[in-house]
Formats: sequence, structure tokens, C-alpha cells
Amino acid sequence: MKAVLQRVREARVVVADETVGAITQGLLVLLCAERGDTDAQADKLLAKILKLRIFSDAAGKMNRSLQDVAGGLLVVSQFTLAADVAGGNRPSFTTAAPPEEGRRLYDYFVAQAQRAHSPVQTGQFGADMQVHLVNDGPVTIPIQL
Repeated sequence: MKAVLQRVREARVVVADETVGAITQGLLVLLCAERGDTDAQADKLLAKILKLRIFSDAAGKMNRSLQDVAGGLLVVSQFTLAADVAGGNRPSFTTAAPPEEGRRLYDYFVAQAQRAHSPVQTGQFGADMQVHLVNDGPVTIPIQL
């Protein structure tokens, strides 16, 4: 699984002119399931995201986790993270999980996140989404497990 984390002051996802998910301070997680990914990988990725110390402490040092700051988590499916541009100018997405498996892993990840943390908001799997965010820092971290 791949994810891009963006530390945000606020973020929201809009589908058909309607906000479907929104958070204030926290993490926007762009999530991609690839062929062969497992529930165990999703669990490991979620644990890493929740414990990653990328929020500032009183001294301004990145030393606090999402859980430490009680921040929001906005999870958005993003199969384009699987893009392979090595073969030309049009990306290939052959390493992305098929839609049914991608949805299953996304839903699993979100359910596990909701059990482990609050608040958790989401985008809408497979929808044409507009993601609005105020990146804090900016801090943007790619993770692949």
C-alpha cells in the first residue's frame, strides 16, 4: 500500500458540489491499494500513520503524533499513486489493485482507522472528488509499506 500524508490545518473533500468529508488540524491521507496488498499491510500502514511524529511540540520540533494532538484523519482513495511513467508520457496504472479489491482494502483501512482513532472522515471511493486543503508547514510525507 502507498500513502501520501499531508499535515493540514484544514481539509475537505467535495463531490458534486457537496462536502462529503472535512477535518480541521490533522492529516489528509491519500491512499492507494496495489495488486497483492493485504489487510496486514493496511494495519501496519495505519499504525505508522497514527504514531508518526510530525506535529510540532511546544518547542516547535516535530515530536507529536496525530493521536497526541487529537487531530482529524481524512482518508481519500487515490489509485493514481500507483502511476508508472517509465514507459512514456501516459501513466500506466497496472500496479493498482483492481477496483473491487481497492475498494475492499480502502473500506478495511477506514474501518480500522475508525476503531483506533477519532475523528475519521473520508472521501468517496471512485468518485470525481475535489480535495481542498491548507497544508501546514508544508509537511508532505510519502509512505510505502
